[in-house]
Amino acid sequence: MPCIIVILSYLIGSIPTAYIAGHLLKDRDIRQMGDSNVGARNAFQQLGAKAGIGVFFIDAGKGVLAILIAQLVSLPLAATLLTGVATVIGHNWPVFIGFRGGRGMSTTIGVLLMVITQPMLILTGPTLAALLVSRNTTKTGAVLFIPLPLVCWWLGMPALLISYSIALPCLVGFTHFLRTRQTALRQA
Repeated sequence: MPCIIVILSYLIGSIPTAYIAGHLLKDRDIRQMGDSNVGARNAFQQLGAKAGIGVFFIDAGKGVLAILIAQLVSLPLAATLLTGVATVIGHNWPVFIGFRGGRGMSTTIGVLLMVITQPMLILTGPTLAALLVSRNTTKTGAVLFIPLPLVCWWLGMPALLISYSIALPCLVGFTHFLRTRQTALRQA
């Protein structure tokens, strides 16, 4: 059963929200627009604020849905956490559009909101303030993800969840590094 849920989670993550929005709203491939990223930030910049915010919430919802399914079938914590990783991997490397997706920040936020709810809620205020002030999702992600393990530790969460609060954002950072490097190489 856990393998089926992990595969299902990958497929849920693979639903390319920004790609679909690009075709519905502008009849264009979002991968050919802006920074060519299939995520909420590029959708916001290329398709407009409403589309970008919608893509963010749907992509975060993919993470929430995958964790809810894992919890509904009573998967052990380790398997539930693996479903979250599979969902982010699906978003970043979606099978439906040639394994070229987003960076996974929105989906990671959805997963973490379900898995470590209280620390995520504690950091919501500072994160939103950083977004409003900087208008930069990379800096905003740092405001959320860097103190997250410390907040988890402060609240006495198990070591597995503290480690997860480090590992999943590292996957976002790794993907960001790969995409930024690929963009720089294409422009050189």
